[in-house]
Amino acid sequence: MTQFHSSINTNSDEFRKNREDMLASISTLHEIVGRAANLSDKSSARFERRGQLLPRERLSRILDPGMPFVELMNLAGFLVDSNDRETSVAGCSSICGIGYINGTRCMLWADDSGINAGSMTSLSSRKAGRTMDIALAMKLPLVHMVESAGANLLEYQVEMWMDGGGIFARLARLSAAGVPTFVVLHGASAAGGAYMPGMSDYVIGVKGNGKAYLAGPALLKAATGEVAEDEELGGAEMHSKISGLVEYLAEDDAHGLAICRELIDRLDWNRLCPAMPPREYEEPVYDIDEIAGIVPADYRQPYDVREVVARIVDGSDILDFKPSYGAATPCMQAKVFGMPVGIIGNNGPIDNAGSTKCAQFIQLCDQSDIPLVFLQNITGYMVGTEVEQGGMIKNGAKMIQAVTNARVPRITFMIGASFGAGNYGMCGQGYDPDFLFSWPNINIGVMGGDSAAKTMTEVMLAGARRKGIEIPPGVIEEQESKIIAHFDKQADAFYTSGRMLDDGIIDPRDTRKVLGFVLQTCWESRNRTTHPNTFGIGRM
Repeated sequence: MTQFHSSINTNSDEFRKNREDMLASISTLHEIVGRAANLSDKSSARFERRGQLLPRERLSRILDPGMPFVELMNLAGFLVDSNDRETSVAGCSSICGIGYINGTRCMLWADDSGINAGSMTSLSSRKAGRTMDIALAMKLPLVHMVESAGANLLEYQVEMWMDGGGIFARLARLSAAGVPTFVVLHGASAAGGAYMPGMSDYVIGVKGNGKAYLAGPALLKAATGEVAEDEELGGAEMHSKISGLVEYLAEDDAHGLAICRELIDRLDWNRLCPAMPPREYEEPVYDIDEIAGIVPADYRQPYDVREVVARIVDGSDILDFKPSYGAATPCMQAKVFGMPVGIIGNNGPIDNAGSTKCAQFIQLCDQSDIPLVFLQNITGYMVGTEVEQGGMIKNGAKMIQAVTNARVPRITFMIGASFGAGNYGMCGQGYDPDFLFSWPNINIGVMGGDSAAKTMTEVMLAGARRKGIEIPPGVIEEQESKIIAHFDKQADAFYTSGRMLDDGIIDPRDTRKVLGFVLQTCWESRNRTTHPNTFGIGRM
């Protein structure tokens, strides 16, 4: 055992201040995420009149009670379609995540038809695409609870229409890869949305409410002059009897979800994957709740990342790899719920020694098939004449080569700063980690606002000297103020998560549970046998 011994004083003023700041960020997270649910629930009277369940009730009904559900991209769209931080709604009119259906780990996707009839926002296609990409990579059956008005024509953007084609292509790829796809058709699915049931392997249609048509009654009349009724044109009952689009006809929402649960049970998906070997483990010695008091809101305030790790890993047991070499970049061996992991964290900028140490550590984990976990709190790589002469560029390249090409699962948590090339070396989004989550306190970008402002001040002064002119009083201060505000606005966790620069924001105190869940998900995907074919399943 190499149990870490914490030096944190939980009674100190510093701890209390850090905790207050972190809890405030967590409260903001819950408030923003809750807006979508509250807004959707305001449609309950309309859903009740139609005999329907609300979107989140559908999700609750199909999931196994008491089993974990990890929501993904919970902040997607925040501050994108609206710049008002107090009213902007996150979620992109959908709820996506990984959970269990009759003991089978599945990807869930529910259209939030309680908000603007589920019409798509500017990032809806990207969120759907990422959802399906994870389902394909992790070999997760995809269950889509469909009820959407499709693209909002009043806010039409040509790129959203183009991205929509990628959704249908991904459905074809999932089916061809041997990963089954399911649709429960709860309501209308018009135009391109009709291909959601059309491209899925199994379709359950809800009688009376479920509808799918390439052109709804309004568009049909506008385009051809033909007048048709909903049910005749695309009702679930018609599709179950005449067109053959619907395999299973349900009496109502609850029945449709019950049929889906039974279908997944009958596929016996888990027979294609050996059971994960039972693993013994100890809970961390230190309470994970203490994380809230360890990490300061100001990323410039140092702390030892091992204090965070000790509250995440089994038994707070950490084996430090080359602890005195490249000391600012700890590389640690540990276990999480009995599963071995290699963890890379930051206690300062990455220097030459840190780069080469990380490159070696990553290769060793890759050799032994041990997943890598990156805890990003990084302002970047070291700079300066001595560092450059020491080979910072080539040494940083070694690290990035290793990060990019490692074949093992790579899971990233952004827990503090994430600036410049440091984001890249620590397996940022551009390096396609299997999962990437943010804490609500993070700052992210090419550099901090202060650094950007000082850089541009130096550029302005150099230009003035070259031209032999004096800069009027107050100009530098005004420029710096604008640059800091511009950079800091975009560095905010909620702003960046709204633009899908992660797979969602989590409560830092849930990090151990989330990490364990996605490690198991990755293990299943790598041990599951699928039966691909050349083409996806065609509906006959």
